[in-house]
Amino acid sequence: MVRLPCPLLLLLPLLRVSAATPEPCQIDDEDVRCVCNFTHPQPDWSSALQCMAAVEVEIRGGGRSLEEFLLKSASANPKQYADMLKALRLRRLTVGAARSPAQILALVLHALGFSRLKELTLEDLEVTGQVPPPLQETPGLALTTFRLRNVSWATGGAWLGELQQWLQPSLKVLKVAQASSLAFPCAQLRAFPALTTLDLSDNPGLGERGLTAALCPRKFPALEDLALRNAGMETPSGVCAALAGAGVQPHRLDLSHNSLRATAAGARECVWPAALSSLNLSFAELEQVPKGLPPKLTVLDLSCNKLNRAPRPEELPAVDDLTLEGNPYMDPEALQHQEDPMASGVVPPCARSALTMGVSGTLALLQGARGFA
Repeated sequence: MVRLPCPLLLLLPLLRVSAATPEPCQIDDEDVRCVCNFTHPQPDWSSALQCMAAVEVEIRGGGRSLEEFLLKSASANPKQYADMLKALRLRRLTVGAARSPAQILALVLHALGFSRLKELTLEDLEVTGQVPPPLQETPGLALTTFRLRNVSWATGGAWLGELQQWLQPSLKVLKVAQASSLAFPCAQLRAFPALTTLDLSDNPGLGERGLTAALCPRKFPALEDLALRNAGMETPSGVCAALAGAGVQPHRLDLSHNSLRATAAGARECVWPAALSSLNLSFAELEQVPKGLPPKLTVLDLSCNKLNRAPRPEELPAVDDLTLEGNPYMDPEALQHQEDPMASGVVPPCARSALTMGVSGTLALLQGARGFA
């Protein structure tokens, strides 16, 4: 059996089950995408050698514990494989569904630091222990995109600061869904100077207080896009207050798929970021246009809500592109379609989007449960 170099071997057991993928590994005819599905109790890790030619790699499996690799990796030094790692075509990597000691994760990050990886996705992981800091000579990962979904950490909200030590300041996109904790100790975080997109969608327990804790002041100076879909937001004014407290200036804000309510009477008026030009309030169960919106916008999406009449001009900000489709006053059947997408044979766009959100959330839960069964 061919033996893999230690750093590459450690990448392989971070797995998630995928019944649709033949096992153990499959690479497409163009040598672009390779998927491994290790489900056998004694998997043949060497079958992943074929993935070394791929640009995009997904490694999936059965939620194994990686404790057994601790002793084997104690003396591993990825630096001795630096030239080989740099020569890999690998640009996008997805790994998931394992119980990993933090030391193993750190070794994997160390090895990837020598590669030319640009996009890393971690899914359905349970990380035990504290991720150790890198050695001074360790190169950081030059990622542009980092996605995490359903990853739990023994150290609570300190996880982002621990991971940040392994990253170069080139990160542009950070997406975190189904997080165990987003209450970051701000004093332990450095700024993300290049980060333009922060997506905290699909964290229904976040809420506006959680958003305030997650948006550490002066840590996101270049932020342009902030997505908070299905994130437990309650009022646009509450989100505005969180943005003001953090001093962030997003250009585009997505609050869709939250159950938003009107701002309480007498609530303190909030000053929205001056740079904000696009606001998405679709699928927010709004029965009226909320007060306290930014005075001027380029794009305002109020589609697929519960508006029973056309908004009056004084209720709306000055806006160039206003979307109101899918509200009951425009389509009497819109509300029925939102509540029961299968009520008729033809599914309208609003119902399709709501149905897609529900199905994706259910699949994510099922995959997570199956991975750790």
